[in-house]
Amino acid sequence: MNEVKPSDAGDVALRHDWTAEEARALFALPFADLIFRAQTLHRRHFDANQVQLASLLSVKTGGCPEDCAYCPQAAQYDTGVRAEKLMDVDAVLHEAATAKKSGATRYCMGAAWRSPKDKDLDAICTMVEGVRAMGMEACVTLGMLTPAQAARLADAGLDYYNHNLDTSESFYSEIITTRTYDDRLNTLQAVRDAGIKVCCGGILGMGEGTGDRADMLVTLANLRPHPESVPINMLVRVEGTPLAETQAKGGPVAVDTIEFVRTIAVAKIMMPASTVRLSAGREEMSDEMQALCFLAGAGSIFLGAKLLTTANPEADKDHRLFARLGIQPRDIGPIDAETL
Repeated sequence: MNEVKPSDAGDVALRHDWTAEEARALFALPFADLIFRAQTLHRRHFDANQVQLASLLSVKTGGCPEDCAYCPQAAQYDTGVRAEKLMDVDAVLHEAATAKKSGATRYCMGAAWRSPKDKDLDAICTMVEGVRAMGMEACVTLGMLTPAQAARLADAGLDYYNHNLDTSESFYSEIITTRTYDDRLNTLQAVRDAGIKVCCGGILGMGEGTGDRADMLVTLANLRPHPESVPINMLVRVEGTPLAETQAKGGPVAVDTIEFVRTIAVAKIMMPASTVRLSAGREEMSDEMQALCFLAGAGSIFLGAKLLTTANPEADKDHRLFARLGIQPRDIGPIDAETL
């Protein structure tokens, strides 16, 4: 195993051969050393005082046949989320224009499907084209894709496709049984083969251990190239989902703040040229916790009061926090995938 030394921070090249032992060693570093290393590497690839603003809209809500234990959109759970049809294209583009006025440079559209039908992609591709025409990056998350569907999205100009691994392969079956880990990896490969950038990360606080977080990051960091975008989510427990019921019965509680920040930092060290995205769960995070996440290398947040179906801080609150921290919104900065 390669020894982990904070003094090596400025000399580490992009790697795709991480081991579980190395990832665990990073998690075990003294906190100050870990943050120093992550921040040093972050500054090699990004302006440390800039954060990209993105916006996320549920364009098709509820009724999903999957059994993801965290998701309020699963049809089999009674969470109060109603199944709705795909939104009208004009309505979606109106929301995108509003997001751009608030400062968003990436617009993400999510649909609660196991996988889209080919006919559904007609409207999705029109949405993508409309978002691109506004000068924003376009991202979608639609479930599993075939290579042909990925190619259609690429032809429409899609910048990013989000498809999270959620957790480690060994813990995955504790959270989801309706699709396999390989299903997710196959979709990522179809997206990459089509020339679309990959947005892929996970969720913390589902009962997984530090080893599971390390293993998930090893899987991501050993993809070639690295995902250009790595969202790290804090679980939002929604009443009616199995994970919320587990907590009510004395199960795992929210992940420790320092452990969450450590995960941000380790992701940045292992994938330094990728944008680590501070995603779901910010409504429950203090300003101080978010500041630590930015210090650890988080380079993007979602603007707006809702993420798909769960709460998110109001944009004004985020702008006030940025002002206190001296952070400016980051313009679109494409990453050369060949270097990752």
